[in-house]
Formats: sequence, structure tokens, C-alpha cells
Amino acid sequence: MKKGDQVVTLTKAEERIMQILWDLGKGFIKDIQEHFPDPKPPYNTISTIVRVLVRKEIISYKTYGGSYQYYPLISREQYRTDQMGKLMKNYFGNSLKEVVHFFSEKKDIDLEELDETLRMLEELRKKKS
Repeated sequence: MKKGDQVVTLTKAEERIMQILWDLGKGFIKDIQEHFPDPKPPYNTISTIVRVLVRKEIISYKTYGGSYQYYPLISREQYRTDQMGKLMKNYFGNSLKEVVHFFSEKKDIDLEELDETLRMLEELRKKKS
């Protein structure tokens, strides 16, 4: 999801449409619209955002007569990886320690979640050794 070396950033509206397309796998504008909560955004609004995503080369489409079925060109995992990398670089100096410190100070973490996180870090340590 990079153009050159720059990570593409999506607006909240674009991200919402991508979440729906990732869940659906593919869909027409009406399919995307159906997955919004009421009050649903207008068809034309969704269509405009989808066209922007096509221009950004985030999604593509297949033509069926006069209709277009859209599908993601990037996976949810790829987008998440790119966004986490950007967040780590811009706000935490690429330091996992700083991320853990931030969440330990700012988030009320339950003990089960903390234990699972510690297990994951220990597994990571074993893999790196």
C-alpha cells in the first residue's frame, strides 16, 4: 500500500468502506451501502468515495454490463501493518518499549491480557535467540 516510499493514508470514510469490502470480499455500491448502520449514507456519497479509492489504487472493479463490482487490492493485514509502522515511527521512535510503556500508563489492562502479552513477548524472545 505504498506509492514510492510513502504510506497511503485513508480518511475515516475511506477506512469504513474498506472495512466493509474486506468483510465482503467484493461488492457493488448497494452491497456496501447495506452494511452501513441507519441512517445509511447516500448511494452517491459512497460511490464518490469508492471512486477515490480506485484512483488511489486501493480497490479495483469488474464490470458487469453497466454495474461495477469492487474488490480490495490490499489486505486488511497489509493496511494494519502499514498503519502500525507509521504510528510506531511517528509517535514512538520505532520503539516497542515506548509502545508498551504508553499502554501501561494510559490503558487499564486486565491481568489476563497482560499475562497473554507477556507470553507473546517471551515467545518472541525465544524466536530471536
